[in-house]
Amino acid sequence: MRQSQLFTKTRKEAPSDEVSKNAELLIRAGFIYKEMAGVYSYLPMGLRVLKKIEAIIREEMNMIGGVEMQTSALQEKSVWAKTNRWSDDVVDNWFKTQLKNGTELGLSFTNEEAFSSLMKGFITSYKDLPAYPYDFKTIFRNEARAKSGIMRGREFHWKALYSFSRDEKDHNEFYKKIRQSYISVFDKVGLGGRTYLTFASGGTFSKYSHEFQTVSDAGEDIIYVDEAQGIAVNKEVLNDEVLADLNMSRESLQEKKAIEVGNIFSLGYKFSEPFSLTYKNEEGDNNLVYMGSYGIGISRLMGTVVETLSDEKGIIWPESIAPFTVHLISIGQNDKAQELYETLTTKGVEVLFDDRETSAGAKFADADLIGIPHRVVVSGRSLDQGGVEYKKRDREQGEIISVDDFVSQF
Repeated sequence: MRQSQLFTKTRKEAPSDEVSKNAELLIRAGFIYKEMAGVYSYLPMGLRVLKKIEAIIREEMNMIGGVEMQTSALQEKSVWAKTNRWSDDVVDNWFKTQLKNGTELGLSFTNEEAFSSLMKGFITSYKDLPAYPYDFKTIFRNEARAKSGIMRGREFHWKALYSFSRDEKDHNEFYKKIRQSYISVFDKVGLGGRTYLTFASGGTFSKYSHEFQTVSDAGEDIIYVDEAQGIAVNKEVLNDEVLADLNMSRESLQEKKAIEVGNIFSLGYKFSEPFSLTYKNEEGDNNLVYMGSYGIGISRLMGTVVETLSDEKGIIWPESIAPFTVHLISIGQNDKAQELYETLTTKGVEVLFDDRETSAGAKFADADLIGIPHRVVVSGRSLDQGGVEYKKRDREQGEIISVDDFVSQF
């Protein structure tokens, strides 16, 4: 893509009411546009990042048997009344509305009831199980106070998978697989070294659930990390009779702030029972379906990457989710740069070509702010020295290398 054709512009300052680092950098770099508190539009480069995160998650879910679909954002009152979660006394962050005929509707804030109701139409026999549907979806929550940029908004993008199993044994086998898949997701998006499998309260579902927490000063949660084991506990279960069951010693734990980037729950019969979601076993008896829930906030994950992988100059995208692989900058050498652009794109390399008529300093500052992993500069000086100036975003110094040597690494 030519940068001169990209309608977005970088900014020196973020909106004065924006205090989170992730939103400040993403707005300034032209990845998102703030519509209102807690609501952001994703601009072309921001959408590219979201789609790359989504693709990583899709690949991992499909590898363990997940089947992608799309559930409606409009939720009918009768479905949610079955579990009493339509009531504002139980869930206080619904966005609700009405059809012209008076029918009450809500904008989905989660998916347990929606999937349970839907799957009742497709599960009748043990032969129909297991089933692992999932979707990517915009979720709406009427938060009293939106904060933390795209990490906690009133509208956000997520992936939710629900498992439908014959019994707890089959469920536990899948649970282990998806737990490992989540670890792979966070490794692939560049957060593996600072993201911990964290034991947390299972609420009304089970004794424990598992969260995936990324250590960050911007985090809202407190976790206690066992570095030797690579696991952690949420503060909410620290004083539980937590710890002996989990084979963790208080002496080994370090307190850290962290951002929850994913969670997995054993739901048991919590939702299958009110929906009478049953199947006939081999003997013809009716049994309740055993369920699980597995969520990742995609926009939250994007914000977490920015919070943790950035410096004073801007964002440092991991190559796996960067909007482009190479930022090609022309300093008065558009013809030579065009040749390199065509060579790279022919090889399938994603390139942002800065062909704008502006100063070298402005181009370099924008490149650091946008954070594309590989920067290559074509200038009179570099050509005189036999090539192009190549620099990785996470390194201080660049080097002059030949065009062939640069191209050969992709």
